[in-house]
Amino acid sequence: MTQVPDLDRLRQAYAETSRATQLTPLLESAALARETGAARVFVKAESLQWAGSFKARGAYWRLKQLSPDEARRGVVAYSSGNFAQGLAAAGEALGIPVTIVMPIDAPAAKREATKGYGARVVLTDHGDKAREEVAAAKAREISETEGLALLHPFDDPEIVAGQAGAGIEALEQLSAKDATADIVLCPVGGGGLIGGVSLAFHYLSPQTQVYAVEPEGFNGMGTSLAHGVIETMPLGGKSICDGLMARKPGDAPYAAVTTANVRGLAVQDAAVRRAMKVAFERLKLVLEPSGASSLAALLGGKVDVAGKTVLVVATGGNVSLADFMVHINNA
Repeated sequence: MTQVPDLDRLRQAYAETSRATQLTPLLESAALARETGAARVFVKAESLQWAGSFKARGAYWRLKQLSPDEARRGVVAYSSGNFAQGLAAAGEALGIPVTIVMPIDAPAAKREATKGYGARVVLTDHGDKAREEVAAAKAREISETEGLALLHPFDDPEIVAGQAGAGIEALEQLSAKDATADIVLCPVGGGGLIGGVSLAFHYLSPQTQVYAVEPEGFNGMGTSLAHGVIETMPLGGKSICDGLMARKPGDAPYAAVTTANVRGLAVQDAAVRRAMKVAFERLKLVLEPSGASSLAALLGGKVDVAGKTVLVVATGGNVSLADFMVHINNA
């Protein structure tokens, strides 16, 4: 049975990672509340975290679990970008060598940023195969041949525990504003973040309903939750949300979200583009498509939020200016 971190583990991870990560702002938007009919709307701006996303939290905590010998030899992982940057930044901070395997079609801005943190980047060409499966196979090969510790970007209870810091932090910030979230909207790729965030609310605010927000065609978590078993989405889907294109959730995140009674929903690319524009114009946030998907769900009326307090987790801002402008102009 897959381990689900308890509250003590989440708090232990947050106590450690909070010394190495940013306290990201919790923004309240009266304009979004008026537009959607919500009582209050808050946006947790994880896009302003070190390396541009929440990933630094789980990456740092996972690296702290390495043995001295593992830390000396270094680690390898696969990622399309945000975990790559978070792990590279954490590795640089801790003096641990990091190798990242990235699909060749991962955004160039994320690839260069990963290198900027001192990581070695290995590219894979997946052709008509699932890109995460090809990259994962290459990472395993490097781990075996070079003796590096193999880390998974999301399917790891310790990654889940580390990412929960975003939820614990948001809960503390909401409390300071005399608010309690009725609804949480959180983007999902493989599920590491929502696994941690949903557990934080499950333990500390059990009345809150958490929703997993995914791109249409890549809504493996929502489909799995609906059917009660982990399912793999078919090949061939496309989305501008490059960070949310996992075809199925990990075992560890799935165990966490089922414990926390999470529900799933899916959004279209057009709604994501509009959310990116709204975030820029009203919140002054630059969000990548993946990071704006939860806001897209709110603006698109995917959930009835009338009279309720809503927390939107904006997960990442790693997008080039050129790509950002293309999305905004097409919104």
